[in-house]
Amino acid sequence: MVKPTLLDRPRSASTPHPLDWPSLTAAFEAACLLRCVNAPTTIRHRRGAPVRPPESVEFNREDAAQRMRHLLDRFDVSVSHERAVGGLRRRYELHRLTVSPAQQPGYAAMLYTGWRRGRGELLGGPMPGASGLRRMRRAQLAAAAWRAALLAGGRHIRRHILGVRLTDRELAAVLVRSAALLDVPAILRPGTGCYLVSVAQGPESERIMQATELGAAPPGVIS
Repeated sequence: MVKPTLLDRPRSASTPHPLDWPSLTAAFEAACLLRCVNAPTTIRHRRGAPVRPPESVEFNREDAAQRMRHLLDRFDVSVSHERAVGGLRRRYELHRLTVSPAQQPGYAAMLYTGWRRGRGELLGGPMPGASGLRRMRRAQLAAAAWRAALLAGGRHIRRHILGVRLTDRELAAVLVRSAALLDVPAILRPGTGCYLVSVAQGPESERIMQATELGAAPPGVIS
């Protein structure tokens, strides 16, 4: 039996437990979902210290909220889900997920580890002699970042581009790198209070959409 690859070095008792690849991908996607809807200043942390995410997070799409619940369930983090409807001429929904105070420490550590390691894997250069399995795992991380952005970011769809608006500069950089790992060129444009990351409509956008489908094999991998 092959043991799962662990992305960690020998650790002290205070260091979060290492994550295997599937858990890392889930934790990273959850962290990306949170960064899509929370301004960076609300999740900033001291250097070397786990993030302190808000106890509640709000999504304006039910599928984004349900995806977050599913990912947190993998780590036995239970949440309460409240739905609110507002607006007069234009109705809208808000889906609020709340983590209990007792589960906040584990929740924060999971998000911190998932973001730090996932971001490091994506933004780091290719490792000499990297195995095909590691390249596949990096593609899965890239797909997870785009899946989170398409679910929870501000979609910007035009006839010639598929894009998302984000307030988090780090996440925007991760999306550009993730697109490259999926063999798709992406463009980053700063705007007023946000960043627009876009890919061209056509084969490029189709490749992104196919990669973000749950259960899809990463590009270049035969399922």
